[in-house]
Amino acid sequence: MPEKKKTGPAGQGGGNNYNPNSIGDDKMKKPKRPQKKKVCEFCKEHHKGEIDYKEFGKLKRYVTEKGKIIPRRMSGTCAGHQRQLITAIKRARVMALLAFKAE
Repeated sequence: MPEKKKTGPAGQGGGNNYNPNSIGDDKMKKPKRPQKKKVCEFCKEHHKGEIDYKEFGKLKRYVTEKGKIIPRRMSGTCAGHQRQLITAIKRARVMALLAFKAE
């Protein structure tokens, strides 16, 4: 006597065939490389004192094209220098050395 297939609730046929790991298996997965540790540029230079707002050439690296300040996780600066960097960028904006937003 052949065995009957078990049906789930409300007669849904066989079991759950969904496997989240099987989605996109047809594409080759690239091996992940460990990301390089970002080092604070200001700590590397043994920067003493506060970051100067007049050095707007250096501050431009930490502002996007739209005028947004780049976050710490992207720029790699340490927490203390990131706070100093933000105040220096804001001061440079008030003194019209940096634009508030792109034109």
